[in-house]
Amino acid sequence: MPTGIACFFSTSGHSGVDRAAGHLIPALARRGYAVDLLKVRRHGPDLPQVPPGVRVIDLGSRHTYACLPALASYLRRERPAVLLSDKDRVNRTALFARTLARLFAKEGQVPTHLVFSSGTTISIDLATRGALERWVQRNSLGRLYPLADQVIVTAAGVADDMATYTGLARDLIRVVPSPVVPEALFGAALPRPDHPWLGDPVAPLFLSVGELCHRKGFDTLLRAFARVRAQRPCRLMILGRGGAREALLALAAELGVKDAFALPGYCTNPYAYMAHADLFAFTSRWEGLGFVLIEALAVGTPVVSTDCPSGPREVLADGRYGPLVPVDDDAALAQAMIATLDHPLPSERLREAARPYGIEASTDAYLNAMGLPPCPV
Repeated sequence: MPTGIACFFSTSGHSGVDRAAGHLIPALARRGYAVDLLKVRRHGPDLPQVPPGVRVIDLGSRHTYACLPALASYLRRERPAVLLSDKDRVNRTALFARTLARLFAKEGQVPTHLVFSSGTTISIDLATRGALERWVQRNSLGRLYPLADQVIVTAAGVADDMATYTGLARDLIRVVPSPVVPEALFGAALPRPDHPWLGDPVAPLFLSVGELCHRKGFDTLLRAFARVRAQRPCRLMILGRGGAREALLALAAELGVKDAFALPGYCTNPYAYMAHADLFAFTSRWEGLGFVLIEALAVGTPVVSTDCPSGPREVLADGRYGPLVPVDDDAALAQAMIATLDHPLPSERLREAARPYGIEASTDAYLNAMGLPPCPV
């Protein structure tokens, strides 16, 4: 029986899928599986180091659909046990490739199971797209995804939304926690970054991390921060880059908090900043899960979050590990920030919330969803 696992992705290079793949692929290889990362040229994910047991295979095109012949040929030739793909266009290409491979192969010679993954709340993600794209993706999910062997998503809210929006049967969708947290992070003693705002007992630091864009709700965070700063000394730092940078700086000036607000830019390793911040604020308007929220919990930092679709309510166990506030409600967010700063939960309790998203626990869940044992026989 084939035991190889093929991973077919086409990403921006800095998305949640990239980060998950960068954790999952080496973990599968450590378990003893032969893993092939099938690449659309000039697209991610890019592994910093290719571990033993992993091959990176260029499918020969910069466009996902144009990789169809090469992918079908690969499936006929290599016959992996599982083909794992992510995002709708890539998932459709994977399905067409398996169909094509089986059409030109003898019966039973392409036994590959298809596992489709999706990490976004689809109805909200498509709301701003054109009518044609919405129609294509909605029908793709509803009519083509049942032809896969398994559909996996990052959170129960994502699964419920997908079923409601597309008509895909809910029992065909399985929730699998993403591989977010390296095991070493749970007990790591992270050195404090060289920044004067970290570790200042006079002015606590609120931190957030993410792309500077509308979806992340950083404008609401700034307004909430201004409310808190009117009552006590504090500072706000957001790590990330994006098109909303100048608008956020202008809003900080308008609110009178520009001297207590910093946008240092993108940080490849934000864990140390998270560990030494006094509070982490997650303010997205919608998500598929919320990786940075989980990472902040993993280093034991108190958190507050919007109750956005989908992910935070599940991660925070309905508010047990941190308060959930309505999206775009800066007054409620400010109250939650003050209350959490005054009465933080113990670090060890916060780490409990992140444990299901540890790389090894998630890898077990992925293998189970793919119908494979924890290690190949």
